[in-house]
Amino acid sequence: MRKIFVTGSSGLIGSEVCEYFALRGYSVHGLDNNQRMVFFGPQGDNRWNTKRLSETYRDFHHHEDDVRDRSQVLDLIREIAPDAIIHAAAQPSHDLAAKIPFDDFDTNAVGTMNVLEAARQVCPDAPFIHLSTNKVYGDAPNRIPLKESETRWEYADSAFADGIAESFNIDQSLHSLFGASKVAADVLVQEYGRYFGMPTCCLRGGCLTGPNHSGVELHGFLSYLIKCNVEGREYQIYGYKGKQVRDNIHSFDVATFIDEFIRAPRCGEVYNLGGGKPNSCSILEAFMLAEKYSGRKQRFVYHEANRIGDHICYYSDLRKMQTHYPNWRITKTLDDIAREIASSWIKRNENHRAG
Repeated sequence: MRKIFVTGSSGLIGSEVCEYFALRGYSVHGLDNNQRMVFFGPQGDNRWNTKRLSETYRDFHHHEDDVRDRSQVLDLIREIAPDAIIHAAAQPSHDLAAKIPFDDFDTNAVGTMNVLEAARQVCPDAPFIHLSTNKVYGDAPNRIPLKESETRWEYADSAFADGIAESFNIDQSLHSLFGASKVAADVLVQEYGRYFGMPTCCLRGGCLTGPNHSGVELHGFLSYLIKCNVEGREYQIYGYKGKQVRDNIHSFDVATFIDEFIRAPRCGEVYNLGGGKPNSCSILEAFMLAEKYSGRKQRFVYHEANRIGDHICYYSDLRKMQTHYPNWRITKTLDDIAREIASSWIKRNENHRAG
């Protein structure tokens, strides 16, 4: 039986990947110590996902380890000897990083180095997929000329009609400390691929989302927005008239791309992984989606000041991914995603009240 190792296995992407490969006959080993709850408090608690995976899949094996502990990571990878590694563990908040700079860097940069080096020593031929972020581009996308419509900002330069490509510059821009730690990890993953010839790739995610996301204000745009709507909470908009744009990709479509890469890996690759323009929406447009599937009017408060380094408009150019892996495609539309998330939050709230 083939074995797969997933860090951050109780998070959104980690749990989706675990489920995806467990259903396809893999022995799945997940590493997660619920650090998300440490970062975000009780609302970020992922134990429910750990429990769900452990109870549902016989060949899912949970490991309560920490990517920051070098010896733990090396010993675990030696024990498992995986056929593929998906590194999804991270401190994921753009804003929180400034308050916990050492925790952020130790998790994102040092943790990635620990997993990479263990992989090089134990299983250098195993495909290594790293969940990076579009924040590696810093605020450079904000230099692209924009045009304003009633509900969103849009690129005015036709060169970006399909979105941001992997050739876009990551240097000389404001990243946030989170973006900087993820740049360090991203470049390390590329270097291990190019220098050591390991099959590695960085997936520079847009808004990765889905019904298993424990969205909080500091991380999980669409999940948290819909949660606020379902629960009647005020959503906080920070700047840009609420017209800032993000592309959204369902965690299942992330898992299917990872599967494609494992089947035909490349060395030191980079892909912008998002929903692309068809799955993009502004905050104002996301309000309309939430209202459509919850039946509740969205409450919000607007603040003139924008978040430092926030993208005004960002969606991923998917052409490189689709050229390298022509069998892969987006299967979940923005409507599909919003409907699933709304249904999930409604169900979770009902279960909480019943419990």
